[in-house]
Amino acid sequence: MPPPLPPLLGAGRAPTDQSGDTAPDDTAPDDSGAFDDALDDAELRTARAALAQGRRQAARSLLLHTGDDWDRRGHRLTVLAREPYAVAWARDWQLAEPGSADAAALAALALVDRALRGKEDPDRAREACAAAAALAPADPTPWLGLLQLARTLGQERELLGTFAELRRRHPEHHHAHHLLLARLAERPAGGRGAEAHEVYDVAELAAAEAPADSPLAVLPVVAYAERYRVLAATGLAPADPAASGHWSGPRARRILRACFDWWLEWEHDEHPRRHIDLNHLAFALSCAGRPAEAAALFQRIGRHATPAPWSYAHRDPRASFREARARALNGTVR
Repeated sequence: MPPPLPPLLGAGRAPTDQSGDTAPDDTAPDDSGAFDDALDDAELRTARAALAQGRRQAARSLLLHTGDDWDRRGHRLTVLAREPYAVAWARDWQLAEPGSADAAALAALALVDRALRGKEDPDRAREACAAAAALAPADPTPWLGLLQLARTLGQERELLGTFAELRRRHPEHHHAHHLLLARLAERPAGGRGAEAHEVYDVAELAAAEAPADSPLAVLPVVAYAERYRVLAATGLAPADPAASGHWSGPRARRILRACFDWWLEWEHDEHPRRHIDLNHLAFALSCAGRPAEAAALFQRIGRHATPAPWSYAHRDPRASFREARARALNGTVR
């Protein structure tokens, strides 16, 4: 029997696409090169480029001025940690400033990234996260590293406990909620109806409990994408999401309408991960055959397409994004 859902929300792993990746940024999706997790954060791109040249002052200054904007801090540290020499940079920084919580957090997340790619001992990454958490007890970012490990490599009980600790520090943590939903979507349906999976309940409750202007309002749409990822990977849904009927039920239609209306009223241009939400909304509206609404989102996305959820069902994310965007902007329905 699976562990109970997190109290704060009231409430065998499938071989699936990895969720949560992000993409292009300074060139148009049609002719861009590698996906860029930095999205539209120009300051982050500048600091990352400086680190690539062995200069850490820009990253040090960036993180100092990020302060306790926890979603932005998590986003920036996660992106910096993915750089090939991030572990070495962080170690040098720690030698220069042994008590730096920023250096410790970068080292921890860099080890987490390596562990998730099979290039580091996960226990060593966990130890680094614990050390970073001890230096900054209020910071949820080291717990984000632990949650990333738990989402992919840990038992569900570890995931739920880590999520509770992170949420205690920042109840609206955007990345953390996405990681939680991605894992919960992999729970068996247990004979329930197509729209009765518990991941939808968790997402709707978290959205309802968040402030009215919180981007967690889009979590129910994210839950539907994550559940589709699992269904397609296990052969229970077609590889073509637009032909799956996954977004055609009454609950899905209600969620899509509510989330699109929320976006129209509350969209915040400053949230560091807003393009991830925009891509999930555009994906869902495209699959639901609502090109006019999807077109508005594609215009807002611009250059900032993200592999998830366009890559789900093992599809080429760039090709599926382009196809859906062209359909929407041409006003066609499949």
